[in-house]
Amino acid sequence: MNIMKQTIYLLAFATIFLASCGGGKEPVSSFKMDVPAEIAPVAVTFENVSEDAEAYMWDFGDGQTSNEENPIHTYELWGTFNITLTAMNGDKSTISQQRSITLIEPRRKVIEIVTNFGTMSAELSNYTPKHRDNFVKLAKEGYFKDLLFHRVMEGFMIQGGDPESRNAPANKQLGNGGPGYTIPAEMVDGLHHYKGALAAARQPDGVNPQKASSGSQFYIVHGRSVDDAQLYQASQRKSFAYTEAEKNYYKQNGGVPFLDKDYTVFGYVREGLEIVDMIAGQPVSSTNPNRPIKDIKIFSVNIVE
Repeated sequence: MNIMKQTIYLLAFATIFLASCGGGKEPVSSFKMDVPAEIAPVAVTFENVSEDAEAYMWDFGDGQTSNEENPIHTYELWGTFNITLTAMNGDKSTISQQRSITLIEPRRKVIEIVTNFGTMSAELSNYTPKHRDNFVKLAKEGYFKDLLFHRVMEGFMIQGGDPESRNAPANKQLGNGGPGYTIPAEMVDGLHHYKGALAAARQPDGVNPQKASSGSQFYIVHGRSVDDAQLYQASQRKSFAYTEAEKNYYKQNGGVPFLDKDYTVFGYVREGLEIVDMIAGQPVSSTNPNRPIKDIKIFSVNIVE
């Protein structure tokens, strides 16, 4: 082999070797973002304007990441979020200068549950957006019209939202109906089972280890008095701690703390707790456990604001 050919082969080999060892250019990481609104939830479009990069890793600042080149990310909650983009080329990488967006809390949804015992007004939590939005959607569709509070347990809760309860005969077993889907659990610190809590029913852990919620069945906590021993037992069982304010609220208002961290609480009855008391105290069937003898009908669920 002549010297010219040897030189060409050596140069080609060196080029391949350097490429395989990450010998490419140093990438430049940079991006733009379009924030269409300041109120959460909001979908933010990110435009990647990096140079000399072949792979990317986004950190959106809310615990979510992506390796898409130009992602669209939805911020479900509010707060200040710091975003970074890592651009990579072989074994070289650079991280963009951190940029932040601040989103504010939306107005809380207020609903009215109109029953033949009176009307309850409840506020839905923005910290559980999947449950909030699903409940609002069903209400707007008229899904709850003429359904029953089919399960009543004084000192515990009242439960409704089963579509099979509409015009159900007295001997019909209820509690298994729904819209055909579940909602991922959204258990949030601070949203506890105080009296008046609006929470999602679900299948038991044995068939539902992820604690996914029923798509439509919900319950309102009636509850009973709570003491320090009960709060300690509940917190130890689920390995968390109540704040002093939470303990005091439980002791002043009652509830069912042993359900905390097992079921998603997504709102609270703010007006009409006396309606909950009346419904919870209704006589129940001896042959159809916990179903009220007299039908307790939900005439409608209305979105107030």
